[in-house]
Amino acid sequence: MTSPPTAGLGFKAQHFEPALADPAAGLWFEVHAENYMVAGGPRLAMLEALRQERPLSLHGVGLSLAADADPDADHLARLKRLADRFEPFAVSEHLAWSAWGGAYHGDLLPFPRSAAALARLIRNVDIVQDTLGRRILIENPSLYAPLDGHDMDEAGFLTELVRHTGCGLLADINNAFVSARNLGLDALAYLDSLPAEAVGEIHLAGHGPDPEQGEALLIDTHGAPVAEPVWDLYQRLVARIGPRPTLIERDQDIPPFAELMAERDRAAAILGDCASARPSRRLAVHV
Repeated sequence: MTSPPTAGLGFKAQHFEPALADPAAGLWFEVHAENYMVAGGPRLAMLEALRQERPLSLHGVGLSLAADADPDADHLARLKRLADRFEPFAVSEHLAWSAWGGAYHGDLLPFPRSAAALARLIRNVDIVQDTLGRRILIENPSLYAPLDGHDMDEAGFLTELVRHTGCGLLADINNAFVSARNLGLDALAYLDSLPAEAVGEIHLAGHGPDPEQGEALLIDTHGAPVAEPVWDLYQRLVARIGPRPTLIERDQDIPPFAELMAERDRAAAILGDCASARPSRRLAVHV
């Protein structure tokens, strides 16, 4: 039997052999669900082999939950088939929209956090959870410019979404840091405002300066090591809420597996220290 998930990596096909062979306790892998919504072939074969050895998490990018429309029924049905087949310990999606009127935009787009948007998201999250027969986790976005029309702040919006749907949260620390830097907010205060019991997974990733505006605008690139300020925020969050399954994300400029494992091991050590300091708390893994 595999160890309960502690710190994991976003799975990349080029890392299949070392990923399968690595003996690290608690290691798990996350995949973008849309890359595996196929009938067969080598991708699913790799995932089958990986799932026999390690826990998996499915991270979606295509449900467009904040759009003023129901989630695409075909997309949702394929996600359900994938989840039923691989039995991930978590399924997550984004607080964003990406599709409208049959057109798909290759970005996770922002929206005004209005009462109408909250009602729309409550409906869409309910549809997804009812269809999948499980709780999903919603990830906080990375934001790049102010947007008018908000009725509540983001942490309050997410808290209300959790309260009305029973969904959980995926706390992306890098997204919180990038958004705070870009919008002049306090990342630690934001993370402190998230309901601890709702956080089912944490993401850590790298960012970089905008090619034109430099450090004045940070971009959530997933193409660099996790920055030290993000590690600091991570330590502070797990000290408050207790250990949670934590993912190292890297989607560009992919380094060797060993380099990613070094970051993963750092996260695992932080989780281990936190668990030792909180002996009465167990790792929150929601199946």
